[in-house]
Formats: sequence, structure tokens, C-alpha cells
Amino acid sequence: MGPRGVWQLFELLGGPRNSGYRQPSELPWVRSAVARYNGRMLSCEVDTPVGRVTLVGGDDGLRAILWPGDFGVRVHIDESVEAGEHPILSEAAQQLDEYFEGSCREFNVRLDPAGTSFQRTVWDALNDIPAGQTSTYAAVAAKIGRPNAARAVGAANGRNPISIMTPCHRLLGSDGSLTGYAGGLEAKRWLLDHEAVSAT
Repeated sequence: MGPRGVWQLFELLGGPRNSGYRQPSELPWVRSAVARYNGRMLSCEVDTPVGRVTLVGGDDGLRAILWPGDFGVRVHIDESVEAGEHPILSEAAQQLDEYFEGSCREFNVRLDPAGTSFQRTVWDALNDIPAGQTSTYAAVAAKIGRPNAARAVGAANGRNPISIMTPCHRLLGSDGSLTGYAGGLEAKRWLLDHEAVSAT
């Protein structure tokens, strides 16, 4: 909704007389919308041993680490995204370099994933799986108190926007199979092998 539409809605609701506010910009929901509109998401590409990934982030933290073809398909980002530099992207890129060199086992970049409450709960549980270890969809479902939600956990895992750092690659099938991975099974196998070596 543009400025003209905001004014029209403001007047329809009674304007200053009924709202108690002198102009639309004073309305809390308008301030929130303007802040979201002005908030930019910046991106940069990083080459890794498992392929090129795109980092997306802004002042609130790292929003996504995307594989080719992810944007707008597997992962949706509401804000406009443009290529650029940002301290959070530089920090994330540096920690990824250290991870692939084997000197970083835990990431501490501030994360800002967008998802439902259930999805964020699953993603938080993924962050609790140590490097060099794996878990299963059923185990994560039990951990978050939803023992019958293994399938839903799998769906949320597949929507994880921050690949590698939020380690969805550490989830396996109940029989120990690799199952799917947005970056491809070869990338998943590489990451698990890399972490197993780094953990020794």
C-alpha cells in the first residue's frame, strides 16, 4: 500500500478525530510497515567446496544461505534483496571460510530466519546437534515435544533457509540414509564427512 492508500484508509477509519493520531505515520502498524519497507536485505555470493552459495542478511542478522535455485522456490524472502556489503555478510563469509578450513566447529553469527513458529522450533533444535554428530527426524520430533510429527519436522527441515550454519544436513532417515538435501546428496555427504574429520 502506497502513501495515498494509507491516507485514504486513515480517513476512512475517521482520521485524527477517531484514531487519536494526527497523521497516518503515527499509527503503530504504519510505523511497523514503513520500517519493514525501508529495511533492506543485502546479498553476496561465496564459493565453497560444495558449490557457490548466496548469503542474504541485514541489520537484524543473517536471513539465508541459499543454494542455486533456492531463491523464491524453496526459500521466500519478503523484503527486496540487492547485492551489496554488510558486516553481517562479511562475518558469515569469514566463519564459513573457517568452517571449511576445519578451524570453526560452531557458528555464532546472529541469525534472522523467517518462518512459522513450528519451523523456527525445528531449526532451533537443529542448532543443538553438535558438529560430527547426526540425528533423525523422529528424534527431533521427540525433542521438541511432538513425537508424532516426524513428517512435519522433515518438511520444516527442508525449508531451512540458513543452510550449513543451521545444520539440516545432520538429519538422517530412521535407517541412517542421507535422504534429501537442497544442496544435493553429494554436498550433504561431503559436509558430514568434513565434520567427522574436523571433530577428531
